Amino acid sequence: MFSFFRSNNQEILKSYNSIKNTTFDFEKIGLFYTHQDKSEVLQVISDRSLEDLDFENLFMYLDRTCSKVGQQYLYATLRTIPNDKNRRTHFEPIIGFLKANNKIKQSIVLALNRLNKPGAYYLQSLIYGKNISKPGWFWLIPLFSGFSVAILIMAFIYPVFLLIFIPLFCVNLVFHFWNKKNILTYSNSIPQLLILIDITKKMLKSGVMLDHTNQVRTSYESLNDIAKSAIFFKIESAINSELGQLAEFLIEIVKIVFLIEPILMFKTLKSIESKKEDIYIVFNGIAKVDAAISISSFRESLPFYCFPEISNDPKNFRVKEVYHPLIEKPVSNSFINNDEKSVLISGSNMSGKTTFIRTIGLNTILAQTINTACAESFTIPKLRVYSAIRISDDILDATSYYYEEVKTIKKMIEACQSGNQNMFLLDELFKGTNTVERIASAKAVLSYLSSNGNLVFVSTHDIELIELLKTSYCYYHFTESIEDGKLWFDYKLRSGFAVHTNAIKILELNDFPGEITDEAKKLAKGIKGISRLTEEGI
Repeated sequence: MFSFFRSNNQEILKSYNSIKNTTFDFEKIGLFYTHQDKSEVLQVISDRSLEDLDFENLFMYLDRTCSKVGQQYLYATLRTIPNDKNRRTHFEPIIGFLKANNKIKQSIVLALNRLNKPGAYYLQSLIYGKNISKPGWFWLIPLFSGFSVAILIMAFIYPVFLLIFIPLFCVNLVFHFWNKKNILTYSNSIPQLLILIDITKKMLKSGVMLDHTNQVRTSYESLNDIAKSAIFFKIESAINSELGQLAEFLIEIVKIVFLIEPILMFKTLKSIESKKEDIYIVFNGIAKVDAAISISSFRESLPFYCFPEISNDPKNFRVKEVYHPLIEKPVSNSFINNDEKSVLISGSNMSGKTTFIRTIGLNTILAQTINTACAESFTIPKLRVYSAIRISDDILDATSYYYEEVKTIKKMIEACQSGNQNMFLLDELFKGTNTVERIASAKAVLSYLSSNGNLVFVSTHDIELIELLKTSYCYYHFTESIEDGKLWFDYKLRSGFAVHTNAIKILELNDFPGEITDEAKKLAKGIKGISRLTEEGI
């Protein structure tokens, strides 16, 4: 048995810093985030932006936590940009301590793994949920428990009292099994709370809590009485795993006779109700350490990374060799906003426009939440991030693509009026309407969004926007070449506006009939000649 535990521990230590090969239940992972107080944060990343930026895929790659509580804490951290820029660096002392104390780190990893069962997700219910209340008749339970003690004592002197004990046992049996449903309600959360308390003790001894040690210690000591009153959860766990059925049966009889479970159960719930804040503090302390371990492991998996600089200058946006962390062999790009303008990106299909916009967005979030940027250097002002990239028709809601996009852009316009500096990420604005009105509307919206110090990154195929936006936007593009009859992309960002497209090239490379591609080329030239917008059209 000992060799099994050693082998299991070795496996945990070997794999804890790797990508998880498990399913991710984001509904449960997000429970801590859902309950978290968000009143003081700079921004809560919207569901729209999560989808646009492939946030769930990023989280599944980044998450190297050892416990469910750490996983929940990490998720909440990544979804909320703090208002206090020092908040993003609060993981660094823990990461530094664990790097300098590898043996302590290994022991903490093994301890945290005890909270890796799904039941640990439900610790949230103890912090934020309302516990079961005692029924009005509950006073009968300690009364009948006392009767049992008295009758059994009397039975040693007068065996006839055993006749009274039989109906009393039957009544106690009803009370006992009435309480079983209450135990079932807390069968996930309270055992995990006991493990959390036990792990806290080990963490405090290790010294990893650092500046939070005194606060966590005070809460840990306050929670000790919960561990004592909830001992029946430990007993039940032990007998299921170590003792035989006979021992289990005898212990169950004792619990019925003296009504131990309902008495201790409601005593435990009373303690939990009065110590929610202490549970929260201990939960935060443990989960924060686990999240720090995950962030450290994530950094080690990257080709390179940097500690970002969050500048007080709202116009200071400089990134060097930034890349997308989810691409296996990423191509990095640099960008310096010397002109203090927003950015319009053009280029062929599949050339990298949208990926670059996502790269900027993801790294802006990572920089402001976990103090990590996938770049050689990354300097940005404090920014809220909004996006309109992956818009689609909502068939169930009878919402067209265009109207869905309009609703998303409206939220960005409202964000412009908040007084905060924002980053807006857009891909092919207003694709769902005709050319003239699309360009006119896009110009008006993009000019508005880039005002008041906001930064816009937008991709487009509309060459007409060059002249219309030249005072407030600078231009970059991606391009391609044809080698051996195939399109080849280098995914490098270049200055200027792309004047070539590859839509017809792709038709040719896929062996469309020449009569189609030749006609398409002729029509394209003619359409370009007549599609100049006049002032009246705008």
